[in-house]
Amino acid sequence: MIGLFKVKEKQREQAQNANRGGASVKKQSAGELRLHKDISELNLPSSCAISFPNGKDDLMNFEVSIKPDDGYYHNGTFVFTFQVSPVYPHEAPKVKCKTKVYHPNIDLEGNVCLNILREDWKPVLNINTVIYGLFHLFTEPNSEDPLNHEAAQVLRDNPKLFETNVRRAMTGGYVGQTFFPRCI
Repeated sequence: MIGLFKVKEKQREQAQNANRGGASVKKQSAGELRLHKDISELNLPSSCAISFPNGKDDLMNFEVSIKPDDGYYHNGTFVFTFQVSPVYPHEAPKVKCKTKVYHPNIDLEGNVCLNILREDWKPVLNINTVIYGLFHLFTEPNSEDPLNHEAAQVLRDNPKLFETNVRRAMTGGYVGQTFFPRCI
């Protein structure tokens, strides 16, 4: 479990600043409070890590890196950006893959096809669920609901060629006319 920023500590600091005549402090939205709770309760696999590139004052934007330990994408490192809305959990976080990857469920612009980020999102789901869903895309790519139709067809029709294409892309090379930077 990751023991990150505690909501109570932040509220205490804000109250102290207000008592000292400090600048007024922005009140946290319900989405921010829920996100604090989700982050404090994260239970990630050892192959996943979370970071906050904008610092602890901007928890609504963070990155998750996934390094699959099995499957086609074994030993690759894939970074995802998360943008969380103030109305979270009533709206799914916006997730993009920063790492260019040859994958049936991630297009070349980094858009991710994961049902819980679209039509199957429910407020009872949380950040932990989304991260596990992303991790699952690397252990079990889904050719039935693709964003990258070419990769999905190769996975369906010729899994050996798909594996070759994934390795070529991950080690830094071309698959067809598209160059993929090294991510292994």
